[in-house]
Amino acid sequence: MLNHNTLNKYDVSGMYKVYDTWPKIARDSYLSPQELIDFDNIDHIVFAGMGGSGAIGDILSAILSKTNIHVAVVKGYHPPNTVDSKTLVVTTSISGNTAETLSVLDTARKTKCRLIAFSSGGKMQEYCVRYKVEYRKIPKIHSPRASFPGFLYSILKVLGHILPVKEKDILDSITDLEKTSKMISSENLDKDNPSLKLAEWISGIPDIYYPFGLQAAAVRFKNSLQENAKRHVMIEDVIEAGHNDIVAWEKKDRVQPILIEGNDDYIKTKQRWEILKKYFKTNKIDYREVHSVKGSIISKLINLIYVLDYSTIYLAVLTKTDPSPTKSIDFIKKLS
Repeated sequence: MLNHNTLNKYDVSGMYKVYDTWPKIARDSYLSPQELIDFDNIDHIVFAGMGGSGAIGDILSAILSKTNIHVAVVKGYHPPNTVDSKTLVVTTSISGNTAETLSVLDTARKTKCRLIAFSSGGKMQEYCVRYKVEYRKIPKIHSPRASFPGFLYSILKVLGHILPVKEKDILDSITDLEKTSKMISSENLDKDNPSLKLAEWISGIPDIYYPFGLQAAAVRFKNSLQENAKRHVMIEDVIEAGHNDIVAWEKKDRVQPILIEGNDDYIKTKQRWEILKKYFKTNKIDYREVHSVKGSIISKLINLIYVLDYSTIYLAVLTKTDPSPTKSIDFIKKLS
């Protein structure tokens, strides 16, 4: 079994220790004295960010998917041409130096849209001070991906007058995080830890299946497997997979299916899950299931991300890999 000596040996900078405090970071961030904004007449929100910052846009897009606000998530250099005076553009760069997001910020400033930026400082803060753009500074904790709850809940707080999200749902999601932490944190390194169990099972290439509403959790899991565990991974919408991905299982290889299931998935989605599991059992393909908690979409997504992210840290350590360094990303950024 994994122990703290092994965690400290390979997780040199102690990323797992930050994850142990995610519930506290979330609560402190949401209850922080950040100044709220209240732009009127907004019917379109664009969330721009890359990597860990982009995952925040994915979550907020999912939260707003059943509201009357049109949402776009930009992971690149340009905002959509649909940006107008009723659009709020939210740019997030945890480092403050993300070239793609700075480009969106600069382009958006020259339109008639409303604009707000979030970062831990860097070039984004300098830009916003120079051009008097609405800006909020949020501390980076360890790394952009580890800072996820701090930025997510701070943004939920600051945009509270604009986002049609119930405060109770937000606070309940934090309470659920606290419950989840007791199961998956480094204080529970035993056979009942679901994140550790999943990490111990992964030996090949994960193929992550998800329902449409939980796509943000699947994408985040993929990203964290790549960054923390340095592992190739695939993701598939469970409905779309029945029209293409499923055929690939006719040939045996090192791919391992992981099923991310919502507590109250649509009835047809539940039927498809059962068909997929029957297919795997019939063909003797081992798989794992990860279920969301009950509650709002915020609770489902943030708690899934917590469980799945922590599994990638455990996987890194189990394979004698330091989860923190991302030398390949540094290479790309240096030459971009």
